Amino acid sequence: MTGSDASPSFRLAYVPGVTPTKWVRIWNERLPGVPLTLVPVSAAEAPDVLRDGGADAGLVRLPIDRTDLSAIPLYTETTVVVVPKDHLVAAVEEVSAADLADDVVLHPLDDTLGWELPPGLPAKERPATTADAVELVAAGIGLLVVPQSLARLHHRKDLTYRTVTDVPQSRVALSWPEEETTDLVEHFIGIVRGRTVNSTRGPQAPAQRKAERPAKGGATRQKPAGKKPGGTTQRGGSGTAKGGRSGSPKGGRGGKPRRRS
Repeated sequence: MTGSDASPSFRLAYVPGVTPTKWVRIWNERLPGVPLTLVPVSAAEAPDVLRDGGADAGLVRLPIDRTDLSAIPLYTETTVVVVPKDHLVAAVEEVSAADLADDVVLHPLDDTLGWELPPGLPAKERPATTADAVELVAAGIGLLVVPQSLARLHHRKDLTYRTVTDVPQSRVALSWPEEETTDLVEHFIGIVRGRTVNSTRGPQAPAQRKAERPAKGGATRQKPAGKKPGGTTQRGGSGTAKGGRSGSPKGGRGGKPRRRS
């Protein structure tokens, strides 16, 4: 690793649809002295933001130009089609690409699915953004196929979405400049991979280091074992010796000798 955890903050870029809330919460619990700043970016500009130092790491959509960047895939999203609520597709649970062959399917310029050939009929013009495409779906111009998180991000009461099978899916990854794998980057990698606070990788939070210090004076002292109730005492004690009389040596008589009558 290079660098150190002395940076006053950690900047995390994230693309539309990705929700880093859980990971940010864990970061704040483990490293309360290192503020995490969120940097919203578009999917297209995310790689350049990382290369130019605009963020220490980023949650991006694959594929990206991997030049000078490292990336760890995190999860794959379901692909859905966004339709008006009164559309025929809304009556089923899922559809295939072939089911959309007779519909106009919008293909925005910021699409991240990497189609070889988008399904459906092409629109006269490509919308500039996914948000613009959603507005066109609401206007009855066509349908839109996107990762499920983007359908949720641009939710409208008059629209719904259904799963589309046999089409490309979006993969979300954590990416960072490969020459800037700092301790803080390693720590965030541990968080997104589900490592516990006791993991040996990445910097330790102050609370963790304090908890791992041994108690003063070394090992914990144990209380001496007490006597067993009713048990035989050690040699020289005042208990009953095995095979003898109470309070007498083994085989001896206790008290004064008896007179013969």
